[in-house]
Amino acid sequence: MGAPCGATTSVSKFELITAECADHDTSKLAGSQGVSRSGFYAWGTRQRHTEPTARQQWRRDLEVKIAAHWKASQRTYGSPRITADLHAEGVAASENTVAKIMAEMCIEGISPRTFKTTTQVDPNAPFPPDRVGHQFDQGRIDAVWTSDITYLTCEEGDVYLCAIRDEHSRRILGWAVADHMRTELVVAAVDAAVHTRGGSVAGTVMHSDRASQFTSHDMAAACSKHGLKRSMGETGMCWDNAGAEALWSTVKREYYKRHAYDTISNLTAGLDNYIRFYNPDRRHTALGMISPIHFETAEPTSQQSS
Repeated sequence: MGAPCGATTSVSKFELITAECADHDTSKLAGSQGVSRSGFYAWGTRQRHTEPTARQQWRRDLEVKIAAHWKASQRTYGSPRITADLHAEGVAASENTVAKIMAEMCIEGISPRTFKTTTQVDPNAPFPPDRVGHQFDQGRIDAVWTSDITYLTCEEGDVYLCAIRDEHSRRILGWAVADHMRTELVVAAVDAAVHTRGGSVAGTVMHSDRASQFTSHDMAAACSKHGLKRSMGETGMCWDNAGAEALWSTVKREYYKRHAYDTISNLTAGLDNYIRFYNPDRRHTALGMISPIHFETAEPTSQQSS
């Protein structure tokens, strides 16, 4: 990632360089901010020899914490999630204050963007009933899982990602990557999700769109083996699988579109790294600003059973 954009005041520029100097060359950072390296070092010397007021020290400490949480989120968090991180640490700071400091330091989260997906439907395949009716979150873990396939690319060629998400906790339970979009890609993701849950998933609704991979005999057999109840939207439109579409939006916005990949193996490793952040650490507004695994841990046991 390149050096950050220009901050708004000399002090905030120096503070931003301080926050980023571990990841970037100091001379390049100073140049990108329109200040001299000697000026930055002189400011640092003055800071060390000038006793800050209590308010100034609080502000400096807060800037360090904000920068640390922004980096820990892989530079994806905006002021709402960073404020939640700070509150979890017992730091009293309003979202407006955090947003103002982030603006002065010229760091920001990732904003939503839309994208298109395609689905290949087998018109002769039998479709299971819609067991969800747009009520994806039915109030308990393992009530409804959603799945979909999305298209990615790298220098080595086309890549397809299939994932299974619990619609109550938003946790990614299983996923698989391949250079094809045959049914075995979906079955691999389902098997991984079942493994995550320890094999006890009988009665869970497995909801998807009407893509041929999900209507195939092999997919039906895999669901039957695990006791999963297949479900598909009646219209075959994207909003009939909104949970999976929301997941792709997040993955592409926060990870995929921010990097370049030369091989499928590097892309797969990057996705694995992001999902290892997403499940235990990424805060979700729909979950009260906690992560999926934190949410599942806090959920009453009686609500976790299918």
